[in-house]
Amino acid sequence: MRIILILCCLLLSFPSKANIGDMPREQQLAMQYMEALTDHDYTVLRRFYSRDTVFYDKTANTTYTGGRHIIAFLQRAHEGVLEYRLNVEHMFNTGSLVVIIGSYRLRGPGDQYGKPGKIIDLAVPGVTTLKFDNNTERLVEQMDLMDYQTMTDQLASQ
Repeated sequence: MRIILILCCLLLSFPSKANIGDMPREQQLAMQYMEALTDHDYTVLRRFYSRDTVFYDKTANTTYTGGRHIIAFLQRAHEGVLEYRLNVEHMFNTGSLVVIIGSYRLRGPGDQYGKPGKIIDLAVPGVTTLKFDNNTERLVEQMDLMDYQTMTDQLASQ
């Protein structure tokens, strides 16, 4: 009996990762969207956006409305970026609203951040909320709350 208990404890102590198919549909959409965003896949992103989609960086007090304007902003922001990914620490949803807590890792040229000639490496913690239209599976609103102070501190040390 002890051996079975020890084996169960060992098996349960290993981290497990949920398969995307096991997640609620809203979280699946969120992961597909975030993958397209971090992969700079503008073709897939266009499918998520409508004329009414709102991209709001609340911390920076910046808003873009409509797929065309959002894509143009993302193309400027991603210019020259070598690596961009999201490390999801926690995700949950209530209906069509998905909340993602994690950090965005960015590696690329420092020109955009006042560090010309350098390659910068940042990990910016933040919260992203995504609200989807369940009928069309399009994004209604993305709101980011980013820890730009941490980003500033990281830039100062590079």
